[in-house]
Amino acid sequence: MTRGQIAQVVREEIENLIKEKNLMPIDDYVIEEAEYQGKKVELGKVKRGGTKKFYVYVKDPKTKNVKKVSFGDTTGLSIKTKDAKRRKAFRDRHNCDNPGPKTKARYWSCRMWSGPNAIKNMLGK
Repeated sequence: MTRGQIAQVVREEIENLIKEKNLMPIDDYVIEEAEYQGKKVELGKVKRGGTKKFYVYVKDPKTKNVKKVSFGDTTGLSIKTKDAKRRKAFRDRHNCDNPGPKTKARYWSCRMWSGPNAIKNMLGK
């Protein structure tokens, strides 16, 4: 078996697992580097801070420009994603079954509320 064939088999297995376990697509985990206002940034990596609680840099597919998406509450309250009732209420209220494009804050907020440990996973802690 060649290296290319092995890579194809692994890719197919990962895609099958994603479908089977209802996980996020592998493209959501790939982090690229880009330039935003003269500085190097990582695309798709959620960080704390900025004007809101979190922010992330994404590439707008329409304009091909890098965009900063800020999201989250500014009052300083913590996100209680471990409580299943709160998580369901948030996801219902924000229509998280159809979160929209990555260039919108709702997409990233819905990902934050996708599971009890989603924040740790997204922030890499």
